[in-house]
Amino acid sequence: MNSIMGVSLIGFARGQVGGGARPYDPNKREFFGPEFTWARPEEVSSAIQKAKDAAPVLAALGHKPKSDFLQLIAKGIEDNSARIIELATRETALPAGRIQGEIGRTTGQLRLFAKLVEEGWWRDVRVDHADPTRKPVPKPDVRSMLVPLGPVAVFSSSNFPLAFSVAGGDTASAFAAGCPVIVKAHQGHLATSELVGTLIVDAVRQSGLPEGTFSLLFGPGRTVGIDLVTHPAIQAVGFTGSRSGGRALMDAAAARKQPIPVYAEMGSINPMVILPGALVDRSQSLAVGLAGSVTLGNGQFCTNPGLIILEAGSQSDIFLQQLGSELAKVIPAAMLTESICHEFIAGLAKFTELPEIKVHTRVDVTNGQVGPTLLTTSGQDFLGQPALLEELFGPTTIAVLCNGIEEIIEVVKALDGQLTGTIHAGPEDNPQIKILYPILAGKVGRLVHNGFPTGVEVCHAMNHGGPYPASADGRSTSVGTRAITRFTRPMCWQNFPECLLPEELKESNPLGLFRLVNGTWNKDLPE
Repeated sequence: MNSIMGVSLIGFARGQVGGGARPYDPNKREFFGPEFTWARPEEVSSAIQKAKDAAPVLAALGHKPKSDFLQLIAKGIEDNSARIIELATRETALPAGRIQGEIGRTTGQLRLFAKLVEEGWWRDVRVDHADPTRKPVPKPDVRSMLVPLGPVAVFSSSNFPLAFSVAGGDTASAFAAGCPVIVKAHQGHLATSELVGTLIVDAVRQSGLPEGTFSLLFGPGRTVGIDLVTHPAIQAVGFTGSRSGGRALMDAAAARKQPIPVYAEMGSINPMVILPGALVDRSQSLAVGLAGSVTLGNGQFCTNPGLIILEAGSQSDIFLQQLGSELAKVIPAAMLTESICHEFIAGLAKFTELPEIKVHTRVDVTNGQVGPTLLTTSGQDFLGQPALLEELFGPTTIAVLCNGIEEIIEVVKALDGQLTGTIHAGPEDNPQIKILYPILAGKVGRLVHNGFPTGVEVCHAMNHGGPYPASADGRSTSVGTRAITRFTRPMCWQNFPECLLPEELKESNPLGLFRLVNGTWNKDLPE
């Protein structure tokens, strides 16, 4: 395996060496490894030009070669898992078990998209046959399917150094769609990013694909990132990060001569409503599960529940004591980066200074190690303080104690768009559930019943997105096979001869695809 060099990957070429930032170990609070050089403007332009040249080749690539390419990336990651774990644990302070699990998720989603590509049904092939006898106007032969957009810019996230990073879901789905990808690496895991990037380049070479299929750029979002998004050859953007970062990219993309879609996931407080029946049935087990969900990944998952909504009363008081006791058992840990740690501490200070907020349980920060905090407020105070709608990225949750179900409903109605919304209830709470779920459904991309939102299953049915500001476009998902549609557009062929049609649209259906023919879904070959 090539050693870490600290330079961008411009197709098959390497960027210039110049020195700059170094990887950082949050546990030891020290820098290590080589200096990483930020990509120069001419290197960004070179990567984009190579991607533009590669785009028509990838768009015409057959299902099997594309699937094999995704499989090669997955195998390369597995074969180098020990080195990946070594670097990722050091750069992120995440435990080896978490990184091993993330390797499994990353390779699993690559293989899920490989299978999707081979099966071909994602292309949404539609065929409407001509009817020259139709009156008063003959009906033409019309065929359509989804086709790739072209070069895609992907921005790695801070909290998933593999699954939402260089070879993560955005990259996998864009490759599956047939798009070249340029990744802007996150500065929180530079070495891990370069290692995984070289594995993708190796897979590009082995697959005989053009070098512009993939590039990896290092540098700040405000320079390298904006240069990417504003370049006319880039046709779409995938982003996971802060609202400010996502908005900056959205605004830059919208201001282009040709505006392009930015699929940005920008944070969520993931509200959880706990109704009285749930507390009567399972208060202690709820406290244990919720403490684990709040502190999973040291609170640095995009689906950690940051807001707990429940009725005020003695049963809720008991539950909060149980929850506080469970949180107090959690050992403080380093956060992903120093900047995330500073932002968390500053945000927590801002919250605790509010007169409407009370600190119920707090594990103090020591030597950069952060512990969980449980805050409380009333329903009325929450409704009167818009700042409490902001995400506090870290191991903290706010319990909102409401005066009855009517106030719970008002609190839910006041929420911004979220990734997830959860309700815990007992059978006796069914009348309230029937009122709450339709309201909550208008606020979130995923509803969870009697469970916990942390942990996003990578599967066909998963939706990981939500109304703004949880994501830039609530009609899309960054997890699951629907993610591929973000990097495609519908294309129609009218009155084309068979010999000029793509394989997917040919009358003979040589690929055996599931297609919508004259309004009926089938795989049948024409008679």
